[in-house]
Amino acid sequence: MTLVKAVGIAYRTYGGFNTMKAAEKVDWRKRCEDLEDPHEAYERLHELNSEEYNYFIHVANLRQISSDPEAKARYLKPSEMYHAVIMAAYNEGIDTMRPSIEAVKNSTFPNKRIIFVLGYEERGGEEIEKTAKELKNLFKDDFKDFLLVKHPDGLKGEIKGKGPNLCYAGEALSKYIVQKHINREKVMVTTIDSDNQMSPKYLDALAYEFCVRNNVERQHRSYQPICVFTNNIWDAAAPMRVIAVSNSFFNVIQTMRPHALRNFASHSQPLAALEDMNYWSKRTIVEDGHQYWRSYFFFKGDYDVVPVRVPIGQDAVLNDTVLETLKAQFIQLRRWDYGASDVAYVGNLLFDKNREVPFLKTLPKFVRLLDSHVTGALIAPIVAFGGWVPMIMNLSDRGMAVFNLPMVVGVVQTIASFGILVTILASLRMLPERPKRYKKSRKILMVLQWVLAPIIALVYSSAAAYYSQTRLLIGKYMESFDVTKKVVKK
Repeated sequence: MTLVKAVGIAYRTYGGFNTMKAAEKVDWRKRCEDLEDPHEAYERLHELNSEEYNYFIHVANLRQISSDPEAKARYLKPSEMYHAVIMAAYNEGIDTMRPSIEAVKNSTFPNKRIIFVLGYEERGGEEIEKTAKELKNLFKDDFKDFLLVKHPDGLKGEIKGKGPNLCYAGEALSKYIVQKHINREKVMVTTIDSDNQMSPKYLDALAYEFCVRNNVERQHRSYQPICVFTNNIWDAAAPMRVIAVSNSFFNVIQTMRPHALRNFASHSQPLAALEDMNYWSKRTIVEDGHQYWRSYFFFKGDYDVVPVRVPIGQDAVLNDTVLETLKAQFIQLRRWDYGASDVAYVGNLLFDKNREVPFLKTLPKFVRLLDSHVTGALIAPIVAFGGWVPMIMNLSDRGMAVFNLPMVVGVVQTIASFGILVTILASLRMLPERPKRYKKSRKILMVLQWVLAPIIALVYSSAAAYYSQTRLLIGKYMESFDVTKKVVKK
């Protein structure tokens, strides 16, 4: 089974990476312009041949919209919609946040139809207040509007985390939309962390995916970019680089499996849908993955995640010292693994006799959810020690099969290591430009770092999963969001 998974991961990693690169090359602004007059664009493009990413799907979309007699009522032109970008911040510095806002500013989508919302925490103190006001002063003329929303500390029914901050910012955005007489069904909301730097083409690619769907379907979808942890990959320590690249490729792989795609980190959802379902959860640590299940059950199963195969860059974990970085990485992973809390949430709603979702459609989703968390905790120990267990447990009767099992497992693992080779080659292609402060020889370390992969899988991936799942098992629930410190190396 491990061998089969390794081959599948290698195949999807290679295919997903190439798909992401192909999607990045597309002129999404031009495709959005084609949607302004789909009939004219279809007549111009339908007889042409092109190897551009999803070119023929684009032509098919133009044909469908232009042939629909109710197209004006059912579909939306990109020039009619607005993007709202909500950045959640706690105590991050301006060196971290400014590049993220500049990335939105540099979008190919018209800035005057972008509403930027900076939601920051009152508990972050005077420093974040000062930083927020400074950022507004820097960028206030670059968007349709730049809203500052301070989330009060200690509101009833809220944990100390990202979800309540997003909800408070979302409510402020809704009030703003009403004041400006903007149709809420024409507003797409994208949430980002303070270290997220979106591709200049992301908002146009998102606008395209939003507008080619009819007015009912697009409200029952969320839209997921490819989150890659490469912003500061050259600065991070070797163990953190391995984890960052591995997580990046996991997100790449998921876009190749739309049926299994879930909200993760930065994601986008229509404002109308968010308002109807009361925005995000205020009680869960992992608000992004949980948002998928909240939406799925709210829309009674009529809900999916659309992959937008354009990247949003994020930071690998980097703290002031190596020891602090190693600790911060574990804290981040255990927070992510706390998403296992969704197993109980989904199970309760699925097996309720009054459920409102299709059972046969939802059961495989529940099984995949359960399997992903169990596998996350068990796979590394099984691969490392599984071949020796029969031999140790049968000390008095070591048959030939038991004696040879470790050798057989070793051969299988050697074959499975082909997947690591594919990952290494793809990771080298994914690297951003090398900072001038580093020599070319540093690239060699980007290859040698992978010898740490087995140790990292045990010490971080598996241990973090065990930690979070054990806390859930014994009822010691996490009640606060452990913020990962963002350090910018100069």
